[in-house]
Amino acid sequence: MPYEVQGVIARGKGQEVTLETVVVPDPGPGEAVVNVKACGVCHTDLHYREGGINDDFPFLLGHEAAGVVEAVGEGVTDVAPGDFVILNWRAVCGQCRACLRGRPWYCFNTHNAAQRMTLKDGTELSPALGIGAFLEKTLVAAGQCTKVSAEAPAEVAGLLGCGVMAGLGAAMNTGGVTRGDSVAVIGCGGVGDAAVLGAALAGATRIIAVDVDPRKLEWARGFGATDVVNSAETDPVEAIRSLTGGHGADVVIDAVGRPETYKQAFYARDLAGTVVLVGVPTPDMTLDLPLLDVFGRGGALKSSWYGDCLPSRDFPMLIDLFLQNRLPLDKFVSERIGLDQVEEAFAKMHRGEVLRSVVVL
Repeated sequence: MPYEVQGVIARGKGQEVTLETVVVPDPGPGEAVVNVKACGVCHTDLHYREGGINDDFPFLLGHEAAGVVEAVGEGVTDVAPGDFVILNWRAVCGQCRACLRGRPWYCFNTHNAAQRMTLKDGTELSPALGIGAFLEKTLVAAGQCTKVSAEAPAEVAGLLGCGVMAGLGAAMNTGGVTRGDSVAVIGCGGVGDAAVLGAALAGATRIIAVDVDPRKLEWARGFGATDVVNSAETDPVEAIRSLTGGHGADVVIDAVGRPETYKQAFYARDLAGTVVLVGVPTPDMTLDLPLLDVFGRGGALKSSWYGDCLPSRDFPMLIDLFLQNRLPLDKFVSERIGLDQVEEAFAKMHRGEVLRSVVVL
C-alpha cells in the first residue's frame, strides 16, 4: 500500500514552502523506501525554491539525509529493511565510461527512483537532487542508500549526504591536499568549513580561511584554520600570499562560486598550484581570465562534483572517524528543527546565522 506522509513542498519560484501530504508508492524494482530520521537544510534546497536549478515545480525539497530502510523492491541486494543509511544523490551506474575506467566518482549516468512521488491530487513532484527528504518517508533508487554504522546520530550522519561531503572531498579528493601543504579556503559556510576540516585531516600545515563575516571566520578556526582573512577589510590575494612566504597557497578552494572569488583563488595560488571550485555558480555567470595567465601559472584548475566522493567508500570511513572522535561532524549542527520550520531555516541561512539547521523526524 502507498504511504501518505507529510513533506515540504516548493510550489513556485520564490514562494514560501508549504507542509503538505505526499503519497509515496511502494518500492519497485531497484528502489527503496526510507524512513527519514534527519535532513539538513542545504543552500541547494533554497536554490530549488528560488528557481535557480530549473522550473520543474512543484519540488519536494530536502536531500542531505539519513534514515532507516523501510522496504526494498525486487532485485535489491545491497541494502535491506532495518539498515541505517545515508542518502546520496549520485548513485553510480557501474556501466558508463567513467565507471568502466575505474573512476566511478565521475559517473555520467547516475540514477534515481523510476516512480514519482505525488501530492494527494496526483500532481507529480520533482524531488530535490532525486531524493526529496524533508519528508517522513521517501522513495529513492536503492543505489542512493549507503549503509553506515547505526551508532552515529542521524542528524550528524545525514550531513555527509551533501554539503559536508562536498567540502571534505574538495580538499581531500579533488584538491589532493597532503602533509605539509598550504591551503586557502574562500567562503566559510558549511561547505567551506568542511573543506577547512578536510585540509586539517589531510595534514595541511597552514590553512587560511577567507570570508567577509567575522563570525564565520571564528567558526573556521574551530575546524582547523590556522589563519583567517576578512576579505571585506583586506585584499585576500595579498593576504594569502603574505601568509605563504609571498608565493601563494598550494591549494585554493573556492567555496562561494562567483567570478570574483574564483579570480581571487586563481591568483592566490602558488605557481603550479591547484584551484578547486566547489561553490556552485548560477547559469548567468561568466569568467574572464587572461589566457597567458592560465598558461603561465601552470598547475590545475578543477571543479569538485560532490567532493568527487564515492559514497560506498567514503561514507562508512568518515562515519568511523566520527565515532572514533577524530572527525567532529557534530560541530556543523547549529540547531535541530521540525518540518514546519524549514522556511525559517532558509532565512537564518541567508543571514549567515547557522552552519546547518537539521530537520529531525
